[in-house]
Amino acid sequence: MEGGGAGGSVTCGSWIRRPENVNWVVLGRSMTGPSSSSSSSSAIEIFSFDPKTNSLSSSPFARHELEESDGDPITIAVHPSGDDFICSTTNGGGKLFELYGQETNLKLLVKELPPLQDAGPQKCLAFSVDGSRFATGGVDGHLRILEWPSLRIIVDEVRAHKSFRDMDFSLDSEFLASTSTDGSARIWKTEDGVPLMTLARNSDERIELCRFSKDGTKPFLFCTVQKGDKAVIAVYDISTWSKVGHKRGSKDGDICVVEVKKMEISHWSKRLHLGTSIASLEFCPGQRVVLTTSSQWGAMVTKLNVPADWKEWQIYLLLLGLFLASAVAFYIFFERSDSFWNFPPAREQQTRPKIDSFLGDAQSDDPNMWNAFGPLDM
Repeated sequence: MEGGGAGGSVTCGSWIRRPENVNWVVLGRSMTGPSSSSSSSSAIEIFSFDPKTNSLSSSPFARHELEESDGDPITIAVHPSGDDFICSTTNGGGKLFELYGQETNLKLLVKELPPLQDAGPQKCLAFSVDGSRFATGGVDGHLRILEWPSLRIIVDEVRAHKSFRDMDFSLDSEFLASTSTDGSARIWKTEDGVPLMTLARNSDERIELCRFSKDGTKPFLFCTVQKGDKAVIAVYDISTWSKVGHKRGSKDGDICVVEVKKMEISHWSKRLHLGTSIASLEFCPGQRVVLTTSSQWGAMVTKLNVPADWKEWQIYLLLLGLFLASAVAFYIFFERSDSFWNFPPAREQQTRPKIDSFLGDAQSDDPNMWNAFGPLDM
């Protein structure tokens, strides 16, 4: 389903996670394409998401028009708190958008980011998983890693790449992976900006996009690799940074979801963005839905046909159910034990003593009660 709006092509997008399991989508829209009106300005738009219909609202509930001097949106990074996001534009730098209020009365407060003023266009923006660090990669190959929200500069590497293509933080925020337009990929220590290594690749391979696994079960880095006219997804073990396998990819507008534990394909949507490459892809927080964008087809949300994980409360509920089932089975077995063992009918045998009579009175003070069994052989 494509997000609505006032026309123009979608250049970037991301999920915004809000309180009480509410998710929004923010899109950057360019008004300089052939389908755009010359009188319109490029804009940032925010849409609501309906998990019941798995669709975006037909029109944005919040919109901010960019200044002509800003240019068009390039990429968007949302802070894990969902309270603010940063957008970079073609004419350089980046703007901070702070969100106040709810959907019916949302206000956007736009601020400049001093470290990015006069920095030139930023191709990549990324927040660490814990939200304590923010990284930018410029078209000019300049890498910056900042503390958030103090904006203290941790890393300022002018010649990190020829020109940035993509970047991502590891789950523990210890590493930053980045890729270049020349096909190379590097791993950085985020504490001090020391380049740890350059990922190995063949001479005919170009590493393009990169993402760390975020579930904490497998320490992997996934990279899309272009090899001639074929696209594959390479898997690197981050404990050794060696390649451990790959999966076939596609540049036909398909999306493919792989279960990391088994490395098996669990969902495949073919030709979702027919005739064009997918520009961005992001999983919805808390939902089995993915957001994809392309210049031709705009923004789409797709429900994934993958099995749900067992939640902790479901496991405890299952254990409780098994316990109750066992108790009922024991009670039925005890009540039917005579027929099970083929004992004579009740009229042919003495009445079976009750359990209470056999065990005695739990409140009894008779000191000779346990002597009926005789002395214990220790």
